[in-house]
Amino acid sequence: MRLRLCAAVGRSAVLVVLAAATAAAQEPPTRVADIERAQAEKAGALHPYQPGKVEAYMNEAENLLTAGLRVHPFFQSAYSGGGFTLGAGYRHPVSAYNTVDMRGSFTFSGYKRVEAELVAPRLFRRRARFSALGGWREATQVGYYGTGTANSKSDRVNYGFKQLYGIGVLDVRPATRFVVLRAGVEASQWEQTPGSGSVPSVDEVYSPEALPGLGRTIAYAHSHGMLGIDTRQAPGYARRGAFYGVTFHDFTDLDGQYGFKQVDYEALQHVPLLRDTWVLSFRGAASITGTKSGQQIPFFMLPSVGGGSSLRGYGSWRFRDRNSLLLQAEWRIVVNRFLDTAVFYDTGKVTAHTRDLNLQDLQDDYGFGFRLHGPLATPLRIDLASSHEGFSIVFSSSAAF
Repeated sequence: MRLRLCAAVGRSAVLVVLAAATAAAQEPPTRVADIERAQAEKAGALHPYQPGKVEAYMNEAENLLTAGLRVHPFFQSAYSGGGFTLGAGYRHPVSAYNTVDMRGSFTFSGYKRVEAELVAPRLFRRRARFSALGGWREATQVGYYGTGTANSKSDRVNYGFKQLYGIGVLDVRPATRFVVLRAGVEASQWEQTPGSGSVPSVDEVYSPEALPGLGRTIAYAHSHGMLGIDTRQAPGYARRGAFYGVTFHDFTDLDGQYGFKQVDYEALQHVPLLRDTWVLSFRGAASITGTKSGQQIPFFMLPSVGGGSSLRGYGSWRFRDRNSLLLQAEWRIVVNRFLDTAVFYDTGKVTAHTRDLNLQDLQDDYGFGFRLHGPLATPLRIDLASSHEGFSIVFSSSAAF
């Protein structure tokens, strides 16, 4: 009896063990096992990411806006106010980073520009950039309305000029990241010529005694130095950061008649809102001149406000005098990675004396604009501006500020 009982207990134990093993084999795998199996399946199906057609076109456009083309459009006029500009250039690499860019442009009003520029962007362990620019340009109908702001559009006369120039500029960022230093020298020859167009030429209304520099050819040795703080990603396009700088100019007339000094002050601030989808941008700028002993400032070298990057609701070079003040504000709205829109307001003035650089009797305008841009540059800007003198459309190949 006892043997049969032990045998029965043994068979029962074996059956329990077999049942447990069968149940364990039939249980679903754990979550860890599920994850491991899914990862193994994905690893076997991995392949490089392939962007869609739209994204591929967007990436190609960004590369062009960032790196540029060897053969490229060039829309910079010989001088502001020349009208719609056509031009092209050829950029040739001379080393891993250095390039030579040969370019030219013209307008239907007779403005012409031909120049070549050598750019070395990575000197002194990427802390410096050097450019050497040489060329020739001609403008045929630049507006002159008289000095100050107490004049009207009907006072306009036109003048022209031809200029041969050579410029060397070195930009340096020392070990302190945001400090910017600039030094430059320029040799140029200005030949002031009669104006063309639908309004009288400047020499038909003014005499050389009344208007300094009229009809003269002046050779300048121009040197300048700038000290600034720059926290922007790039001057050509920025959604955040600031620039505060002062630039000192010395214009030496080789004949000793039209030499002068000039100091330019500039402050920019970009304030991003809503994760950079809105940007409030502000600019203040002032220029102050001083003559050298016994010399005068040519009328075409006086500081001015008016045109595509200052008072956009007025004609180019609309107001001129010994000193100038400009204040600008923009509310920029980011549409996508290449397009911004903006609502803007500009105000400013020119004065004969520095004591009058205040907020009284300012000229102003307002408007709306579109900007086609890359990460570092703004190759196309269209602004629609209105002032008490009328409506203006601005086409530009650079940022307003």
